[in-house]
Amino acid sequence: MENIYDVVIIGAGPAGLSAGLYSARGKMSTLILEKSKTGGQIATTEEVANYPGSIEHASGPSLVARMVDQCKEFGATIEKDTIKEVKLDEKIKVLVGEKNTYKARSVIVAPGASPRLLDVPGEKEMTGKGVSYCATCDADFFTDFEVFVIGGGDSAVEEAIFLTRFARKVTIVHRRDELKAAKSIQEKAFKNSKIDFMWNTTIQEIKGEGLVEGVVFKNLQTGETQEYMANEEDGTFGIFVFVGYIPQTQIFKGILDMDEAGYFITDDNMKTNIPGVFAAGDCRVKSLRQVVTAVSDGAIASVQAEKYIENNFHE
Repeated sequence: MENIYDVVIIGAGPAGLSAGLYSARGKMSTLILEKSKTGGQIATTEEVANYPGSIEHASGPSLVARMVDQCKEFGATIEKDTIKEVKLDEKIKVLVGEKNTYKARSVIVAPGASPRLLDVPGEKEMTGKGVSYCATCDADFFTDFEVFVIGGGDSAVEEAIFLTRFARKVTIVHRRDELKAAKSIQEKAFKNSKIDFMWNTTIQEIKGEGLVEGVVFKNLQTGETQEYMANEEDGTFGIFVFVGYIPQTQIFKGILDMDEAGYFITDDNMKTNIPGVFAAGDCRVKSLRQVVTAVSDGAIASVQAEKYIENNFHE
């Protein structure tokens, strides 16, 4: 007999794992598919201090490991495969992967979104060691240190303002000679005595052994480069990169409704424009992308998938 799952979940980040936990615990046959490693962005986070209950200095990997164990304990299956094609219009959904083809009564899409990288030498090596893409996650680690914020849009400037609560000095580094952020946000930044600006400037290289120790800036007008090193007392400083996110939604274009940036448009119940297909986590339009909101999305999507199955698949 052909295996048709009640729920197939695409993505094993916090949203997908939360959905998997709720689905499996609800006695639905549940498959979670992940193309790379489980955990999504949180798997690269050294400490998760702002997730409720994380009082034992839980790291991203340790929190993910617990989530995975919970899913498996209740009967969810986790497999590694990359979905290349989806057929969602029929009552039974078909997902075509590199390894296998999967069929499901409902689908929860939770592929996440990845920060847009600077793509400079040292960036990947120093990620989590001074280079961050989330001020809410990591600002506390830079209390009384200096930090640089890369970017000039709403997110970059808002996060720079937030960082002034912790860092002693925040420098916004922008490749243009004026910010792209909304005027009201700009005004707050210009009035903040802790914020400085480096205009027409990009990062060329990030240096350090174990922690960020130096950075090479390039002035786009003069072509000159300048190396900045951490002062001896601090030994390090922070680099927060806010040059956009890339939602991992490409294979759903023209199938599921998205905004201009490629994020899924859902209602409060995680429903997409196709019945039986739900979206959860950083891949959807939302105001806050954090672990706590991702797991909430996953739980809601799972409960709604269960209701959908009850209403549409009568024995």
